[in-house]
Amino acid sequence: MSAQQVLDLIKEKNIEFVDFRFVDLLGRGHHITLPATEVEAETFVNGVAFDGSSIHGFRGIEESDMVMMPDTNSVYVDPFTAHATLIVICNIHTPDGQRYERDPRSIAHKAEEYLQSSGVGTTAFFAPESEFFIFDDVRYESTMNSSSFFVDSEEAAWNTNRKEEGGNLGFKVGVKGGYVPVAPVDSQQDIRSEMVRLMQESGLRVERHHHEVATAGQAEINFRFDTLTTTADNLMKYKYIVHNVARQYGKVATFMPKPLFGDNGSGMHVHQSIFNEGNPLFYEKGGYANLSEMALHYIGGILHHAPALIALTNPSTNSFKRLVPGYEAPVNLVYSKGNRSAAVRIPVAAVTPKGCRIEFRTPDSTANPYLAFAAMLMAGLDGIKRKIDPSALGYGPFDTNIYELSDEQKKEIRSVPGNLDEALDALEADNEFLTEGGVFTKEFIENYVSVKRSEAKSVAIRIHPYEYGLYFDC
Repeated sequence: MSAQQVLDLIKEKNIEFVDFRFVDLLGRGHHITLPATEVEAETFVNGVAFDGSSIHGFRGIEESDMVMMPDTNSVYVDPFTAHATLIVICNIHTPDGQRYERDPRSIAHKAEEYLQSSGVGTTAFFAPESEFFIFDDVRYESTMNSSSFFVDSEEAAWNTNRKEEGGNLGFKVGVKGGYVPVAPVDSQQDIRSEMVRLMQESGLRVERHHHEVATAGQAEINFRFDTLTTTADNLMKYKYIVHNVARQYGKVATFMPKPLFGDNGSGMHVHQSIFNEGNPLFYEKGGYANLSEMALHYIGGILHHAPALIALTNPSTNSFKRLVPGYEAPVNLVYSKGNRSAAVRIPVAAVTPKGCRIEFRTPDSTANPYLAFAAMLMAGLDGIKRKIDPSALGYGPFDTNIYELSDEQKKEIRSVPGNLDEALDALEADNEFLTEGGVFTKEFIENYVSVKRSEAKSVAIRIHPYEYGLYFDC
């Protein structure tokens, strides 16, 4: 879409405001809104200025001027505002017109450009399965003398004996008992359907939705794959719609990986494949799970660099409360066909040559999608470039339930890092695959690690309520 076509759309839809958006280092969206009467063709050439020093992880106050450069192919009408508003996603430039090296969306673009220059293929497709919880109530605090959190859901297992207005009607979702039950156990059909309706109106092609395994309102909505940057844009749109529909229903949605103790957490399994001029490169009939040698090398790159990747795909302290054995968490750095206990799964049900893909199951939705998808592609391309054979390095295939192996057998299997600091250590030690072609820069990685270490430290030094039960009476 050209700038003129956007201006024509503004008139056609009687748009009153234009909302220019960008994404920060952590994956949060930010916006500045202009009256539609102030948006001209020059706006798409000169961009929209903002203060970069007020965005965590961006620039210092001495060099704060930044520019949002609108991407005219990213526009959609905001489904929530009272006044007709057009959303435009932007890249971030410096005042001299250069792409800002810390802009996550620009990094995603550079990853796609690197793929095309590598000669491997022309297009990388991504499809995230981003799980979330819908709660009725959330409260938390961390002060000098108090630390607590509380969440509640009308369908939660712990509410089977709760006194409710009109009586408790039962049909609560049991712990690990929430996978695709019908109503009245699944009490959130309508809210998910409304999310889907608005996603479709906003341009997403949604494939299905359902209740997920955990109690207390865990859900999943799947939208169709697309190219790397477009899929990251779509995931930001998806999260925006999920959050705001939940708010409209008087509820709250969270993509936090592990908001509940003792039940499954929320992941973001990421399906990915490479095509060359419309031809799938990951399919080869007769190979393991009908995978080509290129696909196996791509898997080799993902698994070889996984400890470093996880600093970008699972970048929160909470991520590692999900990555523990026993809750379907893919903690084992191996690959397998159809085996959901492996970090990399190759879907085999109803798969066509063009649908042949690999699924990296470890990530979660605290990841910045632009950075996470770019990093996964760079790891996979490094595996192709170096012909990393995952079988030769002991990464599988494992077609048995890894959780049922003996402790001795499990010793031979590499696991994910145990916490965020370990993942950041791995990223510091292994990042050359990310800097190929200037996709990520050393300065970006150093800044990212610094920001994330600060997060990890802020959690580590705080007193946990469970410590009182362990140590108060000593």
